[in-house]
Amino acid sequence: MDRPGAPAEVIRIEEAPEPPQPGRHEALLELVASPIHPSDLLTIMGMYASAPGAMPKAVGKEGVGRVLAVGDLVKHLKPGDLTPILLSNDGVWQERHTLPAENLIALPPDGNALQYSMAIANPASAILMLRAIVPLAMGEWVIQNAANSSVGQYLIQFAKRGGIRTVNVVRREGLAASLHDLGADVVLVDSADLPRRVAKATGGMPVKLAIDAVAGDAAARLGACLSPGGVICNYGMLSGSNLQVSPAHLIGQGVTVRGFWLPPEMQKLAHAGRGALYAELIPVIANGSVKAVVEATYPLSRVQEALAHAARGERAGKILLTRD
Repeated sequence: MDRPGAPAEVIRIEEAPEPPQPGRHEALLELVASPIHPSDLLTIMGMYASAPGAMPKAVGKEGVGRVLAVGDLVKHLKPGDLTPILLSNDGVWQERHTLPAENLIALPPDGNALQYSMAIANPASAILMLRAIVPLAMGEWVIQNAANSSVGQYLIQFAKRGGIRTVNVVRREGLAASLHDLGADVVLVDSADLPRRVAKATGGMPVKLAIDAVAGDAAARLGACLSPGGVICNYGMLSGSNLQVSPAHLIGQGVTVRGFWLPPEMQKLAHAGRGALYAELIPVIANGSVKAVVEATYPLSRVQEALAHAARGERAGKILLTRD
């Protein structure tokens, strides 16, 4: 990208020099697959939580690569291994990379490469929002909107594994069956009377945590579903609007609002905490017991088509870029 703007218009393909052969502590990778996250779209539009930085720049925050070669001091990787690629400053959408090997791990060889490409950012976000915002005991309820998003799908599955019950709010009919298959307890289409329907579905039990990816007045409806002292955790703005919450709920019910952004949350965990998180995530993604739906894949050469597809409001799953 040379400038911020509409993703399908400002992203172009450029031939670049081959990356260097790996140094003694490095690995040369080829990209296998990379998801188009909302954070990628927001970065391209200049609306992400951090500035896009110097341009022109390559985009893409997460993916999976195959090791082509390693430096002579690298012992934990070998050619042919699959490894996550997670770049905080973007640049994943390139055919090949030379990266420090200390930031790479060998994934189990029998896992699905497309699922591996989504294995770090969204599952980690789902787990941390579920566990680190409000203490929830088995049998308690959490409510989320954009429940059919990949973060929403992961949250459903990790909540189910932990005995937490979920109310899952979506924006259109036809999504309930697939979410119930993942372990959703309740699926509701968003509407003005959402609080009444949530209270009925939960039997009036307290709902302490709301996970909001939409913002706008959808956040206000989530806030109205919370029990006194509940927390709205916002991590996105799919509506394109600022988050709204009724003063009656902020003041009268003691509802609070906080934001969530994965990079600083991962920093809080330190090295040992991140290792423990990945040790939990990777096996369940490798064996297929936790997954996200993939709607379509596009080669890098068709990136504009992929971006246009990813920007559609009505999708059943993630859009991935793959190596040509």
